[in-house]
Amino acid sequence: MNEKYQQRIQNAVMFIEQHLTQPIGLEEVAKASHFSPFHFHRVFKGMMNETLNNFIVRRRIEMAANMLLVQRKKPITEIALHCGFSSSANFSKAFKLHFGFSPSQIRSPQSAQSAVIGNTLKKYGKTFNPHDMYPKVSASAGEQSISGVDICVEQMPENTICTLASNGGYAPAALFDTWDRLMNWGEQHGIPSAQQFRFAFCYDNPAITPVDKCRYEAAIVIDQHIEVPSPFVKSTFPCGTYARFYIKGTMEQVNDLQLALYSQWLPMSGYEPDNLPLLERYLNDARIDGFLELELMLKVKKLVG
Repeated sequence: MNEKYQQRIQNAVMFIEQHLTQPIGLEEVAKASHFSPFHFHRVFKGMMNETLNNFIVRRRIEMAANMLLVQRKKPITEIALHCGFSSSANFSKAFKLHFGFSPSQIRSPQSAQSAVIGNTLKKYGKTFNPHDMYPKVSASAGEQSISGVDICVEQMPENTICTLASNGGYAPAALFDTWDRLMNWGEQHGIPSAQQFRFAFCYDNPAITPVDKCRYEAAIVIDQHIEVPSPFVKSTFPCGTYARFYIKGTMEQVNDLQLALYSQWLPMSGYEPDNLPLLERYLNDARIDGFLELELMLKVKKLVG
């Protein structure tokens, strides 16, 4: 894949993500990617394997699904309007067409025993089950732990980082390839692999988004003076308040604790997510060890209102 084309499409995706709650036009997205509006939609479909309109609608529906899970007291109509739908009726229709379940069934999965075949299966080959959105672990007594896993909230400093986006979402082969490339680049620039501060920006919930469509960026901390060529991107790890906790186990255990972080710890913590996706800081090589050892980091801010 041409690296310049790839970066331009990533610019378009970033523009869409930043404007999901607003009307989005073809010309605006094309301008963000520096492609002609006359050809952009064909380039986008060719590289993303879905049309621009399908991508925007899918991302809005996925955003709404996450809000239904995390903001359980917020009315469905309010969520629908926030996510760019003109009415709750249009939202419910689009939501059920996509997932095969209604928004209310997502919030009450015990009532969701069966579903019509949705677009997640027909278009993306993903079987969707609303029960998968809820963790199988529970919060422990007290506000600073989940199932016995201690959570600390602390300040972290700003750092310069080098990132590389996965071309295959959360698919294991794509993740390993992304990390091999980034770690080798770091070693070539004087950062031994054993000394690399490695983490990833995990933008999507795999219980909702098809695995190959999930957005994932690997990152390592670098010296601010290092030049970073495409397809690598020089960026900034923002300073701020982060909730952090250590995990060692299987991918299923990690996924359950991630869900519990959002659905159980956050609502009683006095914090809300800040404008940054969940971060995973890796402490081992799962291919060698056969298990995951990592630290989850979520940028948070004080809950207001």
